[in-house]
Amino acid sequence: MNWAYCTNGFSDHPLDQALAVLAELGYRGAAITLDHGHLPPDASPAQVRRIADLADRLGLALVVETGGRYTLDPWHKHHPTLLHDEAGVRAAFLRRAMRIAADLGAPVVHLWSGIRPPGVSEPEAWNRLVRQCERLLDEADRVGVTLGFEPEPGMLVADLAGFERLHGLLGGHPRFGLTLDIGHCRCVEPYDEPECVRRALPYLVHVQIEDMRRGVHEHLEFGEGEIDFPPVLRALDGFEGLVAVELARYGHAAPEVARRSIDFLRRAHDAMAGASRTGR
Repeated sequence: MNWAYCTNGFSDHPLDQALAVLAELGYRGAAITLDHGHLPPDASPAQVRRIADLADRLGLALVVETGGRYTLDPWHKHHPTLLHDEAGVRAAFLRRAMRIAADLGAPVVHLWSGIRPPGVSEPEAWNRLVRQCERLLDEADRVGVTLGFEPEPGMLVADLAGFERLHGLLGGHPRFGLTLDIGHCRCVEPYDEPECVRRALPYLVHVQIEDMRRGVHEHLEFGEGEIDFPPVLRALDGFEGLVAVELARYGHAAPEVARRSIDFLRRAHDAMAGASRTGR
């Protein structure tokens, strides 16, 4: 597996140090969240080139994530989204993210729908989302990156069924892929996590991973939730993208949490491989 770590979990480290720590721990990639503390959306070409060169020296593959809480509005978390009247602000940010990703050599840009705003009907929210995604896909074609859309609990597109609906409304565009969060599978999906992975595989371009409990959207360290990971990793076997640990609220202990995470995932992978060899 190409284990990676989301840099939003290293909020107390400069990005250079975070990447160096991850490489030393044995991670093979990083999911860089564009935000004020690390690589800002208005980063200069020189800043982007420096991070691209550093990741290359460290042997880290990259994807770009866009889930910073106050990236666009200092007062309101995740505002505006693609569903708001001011959706153009979010769309411009995502277009910038795609250009940065192309310059970083990152093949995937992650995004999500957002929560349906008050006063916007569900049909209108879907219409807005489809229109905005169509325009974003024009830019994705132009710069040569793939959008990795993440179903997020509580948002308009909250689960795999919602993603499949959106994928169909976009005509199955080849640059519209899926970011699957394994914890979200436990939280909201009606079937188990391995089946969730198998259903996702035809669209899958990026994976986020952490532990979670049924019905509770709280990202937990491995072993603190309810997920049985060896069967999940067996279902993911053969996926060539990044499998990125997402523990954004553990920045106060980031190096140790990242160490424990990769150790746990390696043990789970070994257990999966052992079970496969014995036919269990």
